[in-house]
Amino acid sequence: MGNLGSDVQVLVISMDLPFAQKRWCGAAGVDRVMTLSGHKSASFGNAYGVLIQELRLLARAVFVLDREGVIRYIQIVKEITEEPDYGARLKAVNRLV
Repeated sequence: MGNLGSDVQVLVISMDLPFAQKRWCGAAGVDRVMTLSGHKSASFGNAYGVLIQELRLLARAVFVLDREGVIRYIQIVKEITEEPDYGARLKAVNRLV
């Protein structure tokens, strides 16, 4: 993420509580992301169709938005234990910057 440039903002949204997100970022050495928690209302998961209601978790997904907030790329991973295709995400970001 450090190579994406200052025009790119990375948000990580999960159902984890903020203290758990901070612990994860520290353990993973992640410092250029903004973490947001959907724990209280699950509104992000409902709005973007990624809430797994029976588990109260968010599906792993990547959304790439342009400067105007228009979604230009979506990848929803079928199995929550799998990682997204980061190469495809980078290509989508690079088309916009």
